[in-house]
Amino acid sequence: MVSVEEFRKAQRAGGPATILAIGTATPLNCVYQSTYPKHYFRITNSEHMTKLKEKFNRICEKTMIKKRYIHLTEDLLKENPNMCAYMAPSFDARQDMVVVEVPKLAKEAATKAINEWGQPKSKITHLIFCTTSRVDMPGADYQLAKLLKLLPSVNRYMIYQQGCYAGGTVLRLAKDLAENNKGARVLVVCAEITAFFFRGPSDTHLDNLVGQALFGDGAAAIIVGSDPIPEIEKPLFEIVWTAQTILPNSEGAMELHIREVGLTFHLRKDVPELISKNIEKALVEAFQPLGISDYNSIFWIAHPGGRAILDQIEQKLGLKPEKMRASRHVLSEYGNMASACVFFIMDEMRRKSKEDGLNTTGEGLEWGVLFGFGPGITVETIVLHSIGV
Repeated sequence: MVSVEEFRKAQRAGGPATILAIGTATPLNCVYQSTYPKHYFRITNSEHMTKLKEKFNRICEKTMIKKRYIHLTEDLLKENPNMCAYMAPSFDARQDMVVVEVPKLAKEAATKAINEWGQPKSKITHLIFCTTSRVDMPGADYQLAKLLKLLPSVNRYMIYQQGCYAGGTVLRLAKDLAENNKGARVLVVCAEITAFFFRGPSDTHLDNLVGQALFGDGAAAIIVGSDPIPEIEKPLFEIVWTAQTILPNSEGAMELHIREVGLTFHLRKDVPELISKNIEKALVEAFQPLGISDYNSIFWIAHPGGRAILDQIEQKLGLKPEKMRASRHVLSEYGNMASACVFFIMDEMRRKSKEDGLNTTGEGLEWGVLFGFGPGITVETIVLHSIGV
């Protein structure tokens, strides 16, 4: 007879969870930040709000975003005029759109990741799908499994309405699945489309303007598994340690609510300060066991919730400017894509590492941190170990 412990041990992987491939995708429609205020106030029939338009122009300039990719085109907004108002019933129109488009964008990113991985789709054992851009049953996980023609027996996990920190959440879940299920190969997909969130300006709710200036659409997919097959699978990063925490005194600092008008966005001005004030505690917990206290000696994949968050973390910890290079690059080229952002940053980091001839995927460094920040305020902390290029 086999004991329970022997049976459990046989089910577990031998090594740590590793990221085996990355794929990203965006809609075709690209908007440039320099001309976006003019476009936004015209399409929302708000050109008479001249002072608010000037304010929005200043907000857009301060974001340090050059361009974003957004599914919503002018033609789509003309077909759905209620989406251009600040508060007009439009949930059905938004939902009808994203229920179709979120899985489609996810499929594009997932297909790229699967192709890079190089293994047949039949070897995918688990699927984690994360989005803040739609609610429906059966969920986007089901729709994506159908689009990709995954096996009916794939174990699915649907993560809705977590916001920007969820890129860390899915890594935490994927690590547990990969390490506790021998031979598991987990397809992780984050897909976000701002059609659920777009609305016209309000001169009484200025935090809405911040959201309209920051967010872009994008999807990212990774393959996670332990014990990579030699010569076949090429690991990029090991997922070494994970944690989630709620910051003290942060209740109500960042909230999103589903209403008849879609997804509403509420943000307090002290969010960057709250994050930067608590960041060192998270780092000590993560890296003290590894004997690391110099945070310039590690690589950084920090969710770019906005320029001010990156600036204040950098200042608080005395980080060299190059530490936030990848995060700032993604913010500049894509905007804030919520849960998908950290994987765009990871992809940019491994791309630049290879381009520069560095010896690890972490821009030549061995250890690194991935941070997700979002509603709560919730912080996800992931310790990554980079692997040779």
